[in-house]
Amino acid sequence: MELVKIVEILEEIAPLELADDFDEGRIGLILDQENNVERIAVALDVNPYVLKKAADMRAGLLITHHTLIFHPINKISKSLAASLRLALENGISLYSMHTNYDRAIGGINDALAARIGLKNIETLEIGTIGEIEPCSSAELASHVSECLQTPVVYAGEREGIRRVMVIGGSGFRNEFLEIARANIVDAFISSELKHEVLRTNWDLCLIDATHYATESPGMEALCSRLRELLGVEVEFIEQPSGLKAIDRT
Repeated sequence: MELVKIVEILEEIAPLELADDFDEGRIGLILDQENNVERIAVALDVNPYVLKKAADMRAGLLITHHTLIFHPINKISKSLAASLRLALENGISLYSMHTNYDRAIGGINDALAARIGLKNIETLEIGTIGEIEPCSSAELASHVSECLQTPVVYAGEREGIRRVMVIGGSGFRNEFLEIARANIVDAFISSELKHEVLRTNWDLCLIDATHYATESPGMEALCSRLRELLGVEVEFIEQPSGLKAIDRT
């Protein structure tokens, strides 16, 4: 399939204009090999591990959430050089869909809500809100850990939790928590929970489910959509997170 046709579909799924200003120039087709694509690989990040897997499956396109180069560079690291070499030598084009895919219907946040099993979904400009059967903080944390297959940490002991807001990635920011409060939620699920947030939001149940685990469901969900829309082979590449839970029983 022509790469240009695939890009058109990707930009219908997550229009570029939905992205934050800081994503300008960092999303879309960031490495164009002008190739026909028979197989597509999808992952959260671009790195040598993922590119080697994409090359092994003979993918002509790798779609990721995070871009290969985010900040301007003056020198090329060994890791970046390895990634570029793998992509160029194996004819792999790279496409990044970041904050535009966060906001898109069915994107990162909606897929996270679905994976956790939230009902009566409300998609906001930032984040997704849904409902669960009433439960405690500990019960919700355990449920999230099982659904996402990841270790979690939580704060804020509450009972009768029903309304939950989720933001994939590093969503523990005061401006997002203000949105949560305005929408009267009981629990907030994201990643990269810091002490400053804990100090000022002690009355909410806050669950940190890791950056990778809160965003990867959205990339996995993209695979099935692309298979239906494009009729080509699409494979999700799972990345080793390196995080492990300690069983203290």
